[in-house]
Amino acid sequence: MGLTGCCVVTKQMEPLDFKKWRKLLGFSQKDAAEALGLKRRMIQYYEKGERDGEPVQIPLSIALACYALSIGVQSYRGPSKKIEWRDGAPPTPPADPTED
Repeated sequence: MGLTGCCVVTKQMEPLDFKKWRKLLGFSQKDAAEALGLKRRMIQYYEKGERDGEPVQIPLSIALACYALSIGVQSYRGPSKKIEWRDGAPPTPPADPTED
């Protein structure tokens, strides 16, 4: 059972989006670095969008980790293991705006 075709990435995460994500979660740069397993300096590079004058792109793996953290995933150990949620249960999915 594969995940092929389940999701489409249409746009790379931009520096401003990354900073908005961090602030929305109430993370300091240090908190974000710890949550993502990065050095604080990488958070600064991602937010600035450059390092030593060269562009820095936010990897898809980091963008996906940001999403997972934003919906409350605390840890993930693989498909055969249970997801640990911050508040003990998965979040309620948003309502489908196309349904009446």
